[in-house]
Amino acid sequence: MKLNITKIPFISIPDMPLSDTSQNEVPIAEIIDDIVLFKDGSACIVLETTSLNFGLLSEKEQQAVVAAYAALINSFTFPMQILVRSQLKDISNYLNYLDLAQARITNPRLSVLMSAYKKFIIETIKKKNVLSKRFYIVIPFSQYELGIAKSFAAITKKKGPLPFPKSYVLKKVKTVLLPKKDHIIRQAGRVGLKIKQLTTNQLIELYYEVYNPVAPSIKKTQ
Repeated sequence: MKLNITKIPFISIPDMPLSDTSQNEVPIAEIIDDIVLFKDGSACIVLETTSLNFGLLSEKEQQAVVAAYAALINSFTFPMQILVRSQLKDISNYLNYLDLAQARITNPRLSVLMSAYKKFIIETIKKKNVLSKRFYIVIPFSQYELGIAKSFAAITKKKGPLPFPKSYVLKKVKTVLLPKKDHIIRQAGRVGLKIKQLTTNQLIELYYEVYNPVAPSIKKTQ
């Protein structure tokens, strides 16, 4: 007796390995002229800002900062993103610095105190995570702000991942984003914050760290 087994099409298909480069999955097309260009035609610039220890200010100073911050927020007529990036603190360089400092100490008692201090630092890191925080302001540029290309030929001659020629996209992005950047820097100065735009190399380093996180190392004592 023969059994007639019906083959299900999607089961009978042999397994084929899926292959793709990680670069194709990253939305970034290029980082140039301190600007991040995305594959869909959008873009952004990233500003890094200092922090303000609000708790150390007097009551009047706190009120002034709150009023200035409210004026800053209300002055915005465009979207923006505030990013706080927290990372575990890598203290290996600091411990190396303490080792070098201890090697220069000639007083035995001070050397003992330094050893106790290093042990305290390491034990503190083991019991409680020490975080470093960096603050960023991201000003986006929408793909819809590109408008219509100068001609149909400009679109058909497109090369690369961008929907329009790179020179055209860069010109439009700079025209829109640079005045917004200057406005934020000027208004943030009233709050007591210092803001700087990330350069191309700094942007590459930032996005590389975001897509390739590495756990910080902690030096162990013998």
